[in-house]
Amino acid sequence: MTVPQDTPEAAGQVSDAPKGNWVDLYAPAWSRGYLRLSRADRPIGTWLLLLPCWWGLLLAMLHTGQAGWGDLWLFVASAIGAFVMRGAGCTWNDITDRHIDGSVARTASRPIPSGQVSLRGAFVWLGLQLLLGLVILLSFNSAAILMGVLSLGPVAIYPFAKRFTWWPQVFLGIAFNWGALMLWVAHVGSLGLAPVLLYLSGIAWTLFYDTIYAHQDAEDDAIIGVKSTARLFAERTPAWLARFLVVAVILMMAAVIVATQGGDPMARLVALIAPWAFGMHMFWQLRQFDAEDGAVLIRLFRSNRDAGLLPLPIFAIALLI
Repeated sequence: MTVPQDTPEAAGQVSDAPKGNWVDLYAPAWSRGYLRLSRADRPIGTWLLLLPCWWGLLLAMLHTGQAGWGDLWLFVASAIGAFVMRGAGCTWNDITDRHIDGSVARTASRPIPSGQVSLRGAFVWLGLQLLLGLVILLSFNSAAILMGVLSLGPVAIYPFAKRFTWWPQVFLGIAFNWGALMLWVAHVGSLGLAPVLLYLSGIAWTLFYDTIYAHQDAEDDAIIGVKSTARLFAERTPAWLARFLVVAVILMMAAVIVATQGGDPMARLVALIAPWAFGMHMFWQLRQFDAEDGAVLIRLFRSNRDAGLLPLPIFAIALLI
């Protein structure tokens, strides 16, 4: 595919990245291809990986009624880890999808199909990110380290899911919400019903937002034979989004109820506002949904950072009660 020399793609920019992002403007020229490979120019993915971590940590603190300096490190470490491991996941995804990406208009300008990064360079970059992620993981307790190692399985499988199932978004949800389990374990030391319910809520949320996202590529995916919930649901998508919304809210409410059993009733009442606020934002997205308008689809997808942030201050206030 020949790229006109006056297009952003000719300068190495990725077509679906926000214009004027920090990578394009400020990163050293030699690093831009690798940072684009990690989606550092599109931070929404890091947020979507990080927010379930913070949900899990704050809910665990509500459960135990304890907060310490170690939790501050968990808060910071999970942010660094989300950035690094999201980058590693995207690098692995682009390695496995390099031939598909070259056939889809939105992804043809990505670093590997456009020639910004060689396949060998991508593998080296993947290894460096995984090594840094391991260093961060080793600062957690042994149970959380085990959870972190187990998370690599879903991450490895996800890029192939679109080849064998109409529900690849389920595999993305399994991988992207693992932090809710891991950060609970990092604070509490063991799993329980509450983090599992929160994890399942996050998977329903991922099905919601990534179905919206996948509608951008539905036509190209049909041509090349890639499967997705967007193609599966087609005109029934709004009804399915409503189902995912309801499931996500109910499961988060159940997680809060279980986590706060035996605690302060007022703290529980305040914490239960979180799933409602979360659900209201998802309802707003559902009302705005338009499968034919790419600009609306990407705006709604990116707005899930705000949806995922809403429970955090509410959990924090409940913790202070």
